Amino acid sequence: MPAMTTGEARERFARARVAHLATIDESVRPHLVPVVFAVTGDTVSTADTVVFAVDHKPKRTAQLKRLANIRAHPEVCLLVDDYAEDWDLLWWARADGTATVLPPAETSTASARYVGLLSEKYGQQYADRPPAGPVVEIVVSRWSGWRAV
Repeated sequence: MPAMTTGEARERFARARVAHLATIDESVRPHLVPVVFAVTGDTVSTADTVVFAVDHKPKRTAQLKRLANIRAHPEVCLLVDDYAEDWDLLWWARADGTATVLPPAETSTASARYVGLLSEKYGQQYADRPPAGPVVEIVVSRWSGWRAV
């Protein structure tokens, strides 16, 4: 059961279309939600960031628990995986880091850059309506992963 190299974990993570974001709430209970994301840069470095934004997909409330959790406890984990009936093809990749909630793109140069990256990756979904809500920047401290073979 080989572990992935840091570079392989980052590469597989960056290619994925959806990640699962784990945060902890004020009672130190886990909270898990799917997010679409982009990874900055093109190689493994200490400055890698993963970004996502609050977009127009329906939400129960504008006061998202994930954002409150990040503000209270900025340490987060993101996981992507690929399941196959052929278990020799299984893998997962993980990014651990520290998150910051940034203002929407209309008021922040950094957020505007990140929304641009998200719009590039999710062109069909964001072509006519890029994310207009807060943006989350996660500075990655560790890439890890596992693959079956």
